[in-house]
Amino acid sequence: MKFILNDELIDESMLPSDFTALRYLREKRGLTGTKEGCASGDCGACTLLVGAVEGGELTYSTLNSCITPMQALAGKHVVSIEYLSKVGELHPAQQAMVESHGSQCGFCTPGFVLSLAGLYENKQNADQPIDREAVCDAISGNLCRCTGYRPIIDAGLSMIKVQESKETPFIELMSKNSGIKVLLENLQADNRGSSNYLQPADLEQLAHALTSYPEAVLIAGGTDLMLENTQRYRDFDTFIDVSCVSELKHIHIGESTLSVGASVTYSELESFSKTLYPHIFALLSRIASRQIRNRGTIGGNVANASPIADLPPLLLAFDADIQLLKNDGSTRVVNIADFYQGYKQTQLADDEMIASFDLPLDKLAQFHRFYKVSKRMEDDISSVMLAVRFAEKDGVLTDVRLAFGGMAATPIRGMKAEAALQGKTLNDEQALHQAIAALRSELTPMSDMRASAEYRLDMACNLVHKAWLELNGTNVVTFSGHPFNDASLSTDMEASTHA
Repeated sequence: MKFILNDELIDESMLPSDFTALRYLREKRGLTGTKEGCASGDCGACTLLVGAVEGGELTYSTLNSCITPMQALAGKHVVSIEYLSKVGELHPAQQAMVESHGSQCGFCTPGFVLSLAGLYENKQNADQPIDREAVCDAISGNLCRCTGYRPIIDAGLSMIKVQESKETPFIELMSKNSGIKVLLENLQADNRGSSNYLQPADLEQLAHALTSYPEAVLIAGGTDLMLENTQRYRDFDTFIDVSCVSELKHIHIGESTLSVGASVTYSELESFSKTLYPHIFALLSRIASRQIRNRGTIGGNVANASPIADLPPLLLAFDADIQLLKNDGSTRVVNIADFYQGYKQTQLADDEMIASFDLPLDKLAQFHRFYKVSKRMEDDISSVMLAVRFAEKDGVLTDVRLAFGGMAATPIRGMKAEAALQGKTLNDEQALHQAIAALRSELTPMSDMRASAEYRLDMACNLVHKAWLELNGTNVVTFSGHPFNDASLSTDMEASTHA
């Protein structure tokens, strides 16, 4: 595999398939500025900035090096903290951290700096302002245990001013080496993977890889799979990386469906949905962190069959179909309602993978909302997740979907509650109370470290009430007077009232 590490062209041929980028930097290259905090992609101390040519443009994104196989970065520009000031001056992100006193103990600082540097590089390249929302999004996957977020946010907001105050303009990473884009294009075309880490570019190459290495493990983003290596010390012999298979990377609006490839990342779907489907965008912005969303895929979120995954309830609400691809190239379709068989059990056969998802456009055009309740806004797992869709005609509900995550061994629907609302007028409050009563009779939530069964049940009922209020035009607010984001709630308010 060939890649650029900071300003050096590297050619590696002897790496194990599961050797992480974090280990490579620290153990093989002595670049110890990148830290290991959690080895699970949660803390961001190991953040790297990775450049790639996409759509003819060189862009940089952040990822967690502790759960990223080094070989997944073939053909990329890998930027560690040591490179930012290599030209003799501090990067604007570094200078802003110094001037804003953003570094506390310093352990998490390299990750924060690289997250801010990525924001600076891409925003500067796109000539967009850097506001508080953008800064908070950029550092959503970086944890500071010294409670130093305020000066770090200040640093992010002041990066542009710091740069403008300099007599000599800072040259962005994208411009430091005029030939880096061309070199990366050549590297990406030349890298086809190694004998233990295959990176097929299309379905034909994928089929050949599956035939040649029948015992290989499929990997896409690896944000969950790699925990088997870093947390449970499982060794993987051969990976087949499906993240670059072109037929699995599409987002296509057809005549009747929106088709989303299984290898589309959260960030890619987020970018697509921002204008067209703002409520989907709002939910995606609550999933994990920016580093995880840059690597994690839609197919992986569904195939992992986690009961607290956030996308399965959304797919249930829209009655989505899943296209399954067999190793021999044949396909079959399974509706999301039939996909999950039990805890961590799906209809996927040993020789199958998820290829894509089809969401009906008529259902996407109907009223829908997604509510995620978690202890933290960013980088946290749902205690309760609700996906809602209401279809109406002449003021009467003709179709109702109430899909929950975090409530049982699999994503589930509140079918009795749906039946209580269907066929009733939009503002029928008695029907709402009947639906909530039905929920209390049909839901038997689990209790765990995130929430008790009683809390989950109360929250589920409150969320349905909230959706009904919003359907009827009510602007639901917290007790502090601030409107809810469509994909978030104040758990304090929802726990204290059924309104």
